[in-house]
Amino acid sequence: MSKLPTVFVVEDDTSLREGIRSLLRSVGQRVETFSTAEEFIAQRHPPQPGDHPECLVLDVRLPDTSGLELQKRLSTLGDLIPIIFITGHADVPMSVQTMKSGAVDFLTKPFRDQDLLESVQATLRHDRARREEQRETAIALTHYESLTEREREIMRLVVSGQLNKQIADTVGLSEVTVKTHRAHLMKKMGASSLAELVRVAVRIETSLDSADYRT
Repeated sequence: MSKLPTVFVVEDDTSLREGIRSLLRSVGQRVETFSTAEEFIAQRHPPQPGDHPECLVLDVRLPDTSGLELQKRLSTLGDLIPIIFITGHADVPMSVQTMKSGAVDFLTKPFRDQDLLESVQATLRHDRARREEQRETAIALTHYESLTEREREIMRLVVSGQLNKQIADTVGLSEVTVKTHRAHLMKKMGASSLAELVRVAVRIETSLDSADYRT
């Protein structure tokens, strides 16, 4: 599978669809086009963490499933592909609705080629950053799962700001033993400093149910 960023275009107007394809390909962009939402859904496979960045240029009004309905369907499936809506019948409530539902941009036809190109590039950067965040979180969780229960307990106390002596008093261990556990958990978590460990801990806590993390 190609590692190049991919732009999917769902537009029922043949001339516009082909125009968008030609425009994006002229700047070296990988493009896949569809005339209906159902065609897109039929070939859509859930993206995996680390896959190449992608975005969806989606017409609001389509002959079968509308763009808004497709957006809801993708959201229900947990598909986070960022969407750029295009329409010739824009109104404020519609644009607000799409943006609240997670759309990245909303362009009104006729739009300038440059506006679309800039929107696509910004959206792909957004998706690349999201995927990197997802990848780093997956790594952090894997490291966290490798900790013993005692190491997890000490990690929580370390990132809360307690010193080794305070941690030793809290958990009923010697300060030397706490230092040993702390060194082990720092190595397992791939953290070279307290600040880095705190950043990793915040990443883990936001991705886990807080009750699971704190127990």
